Amino acid sequence: MNILLRLKSLTVLFLVGFSLQAVAQDPKYPSEITVSKDGKGNYKTIQEAINSVRDLGEKTVKIFIKNGTYNEKLIVPSWKTKISLIGESKDKTIITFDDYSGKINPKGNDLFGMNKFSTYTSYTVLIQADDTILQNLTIINASGKVGQAVALHVEGDRFIADDCNILGNQDTLFATEESSRQYYKSCFIEGTTDFIFGKATALFQDCTIKSLSNSYVTAAATSSRQKFGFVFLNCKLIADSTATKVYLGRPWRPFAKTVFINCDLGKHILPEGWNPWKGDTMFPDKEKTVFYAEYKNSGAGASAKTRLPWTKQLTNKEIKTYTVQNILGGNDHWNQTTN
Repeated sequence: MNILLRLKSLTVLFLVGFSLQAVAQDPKYPSEITVSKDGKGNYKTIQEAINSVRDLGEKTVKIFIKNGTYNEKLIVPSWKTKISLIGESKDKTIITFDDYSGKINPKGNDLFGMNKFSTYTSYTVLIQADDTILQNLTIINASGKVGQAVALHVEGDRFIADDCNILGNQDTLFATEESSRQYYKSCFIEGTTDFIFGKATALFQDCTIKSLSNSYVTAAATSSRQKFGFVFLNCKLIADSTATKVYLGRPWRPFAKTVFINCDLGKHILPEGWNPWKGDTMFPDKEKTVFYAEYKNSGAGASAKTRLPWTKQLTNKEIKTYTVQNILGGNDHWNQTTN
């Protein structure tokens, strides 16, 4: 009997020990990593740190990035999930590159046989993984006014950018996929033409949006299947002194959805507010299918009475659906505050 009891006790101890080992963080894959250009961190480049993270990991990994200018064309691939990139300070932790559409790719042809960068490959930072968080960072496409040149390209789902600068000219921020939900909180985003564009469901809350030239702020490509497209909540729209005639948006695709709620619109926003993007031979009458709306905006550019007749001013009843959870929650009830 004593032998049986001892065997049972040993079995229990083995199972408990095995369970504790299974749930512990593998020392090969730490939960916190430091990047520093001076060599005092775990890695000198951000890409090296990302590459070191366990593939399809179940635990969040925080990569702390020390102040400095990181000249990197950065990719968070789809299998590097649950990564947080956290800068030491927003204005001094800078990720920059200078590719643009039409620039010769020094590495030769891509997967599609192209030897030049396109809008889709011009990014400085590409986020393909789910559950990525960017915080206290500046992301720049430094190519200048040379056409399409993306700073931040996001494909992954449940993406958060918190207190970041996203800087470029044409096509600064590419919120790409229909299946992607993106949350931009207290960010500064600037550009020239269509500098916030794409198909994702994206909420911009308490952000500052700066136009650098007379053009269009947004170019949504929302599908007919999506309830929401781009939503701007409590944002401030400002402009360079040379930008005096700016539209809130034009539709890249016929079911584009863009809404501005309780935003401060500067005097650079034109009285008509929106543009139908005429001249698109494939979709000549997009104003019949788009959803462009506003609610209680303020400032010199908020002019509800002069907006184009096919745009909308939301009612007090309709605005109740525009909560953070309704816009971004989805079937998995994503809660952004738990990240």
